[in-house]
Amino acid sequence: AEARWYDENQSALLAQLERAAKDGSLRRGTLARRGLTPTTTIRLDPSDIELAKLQAEAHGLRYQTYLKMIIHKALLLESAKNLKVKKTGKR
Repeated sequence: AEARWYDENQSALLAQLERAAKDGSLRRGTLARRGLTPTTTIRLDPSDIELAKLQAEAHGLRYQTYLKMIIHKALLLESAKNLKVKKTGKR
């Protein structure tokens, strides 16, 4: 879905890129945020990494980006589940 969005919005993105280049605010994505996000190292089973690489490729993403996305999604789902348990008192 993300890759499709970028494909469908190329002209708007190009305009933003040109404005940023003109006003001097052009930065590289991850490098610009490097100081703002902490680095975490986790050890994963090699077969999980290979599976993530295959799935990420199917989505047109790098596997590290894909792993961050699915970890974020899992954390949100777990938070929602815990909130529901607190409200209802049932698991």
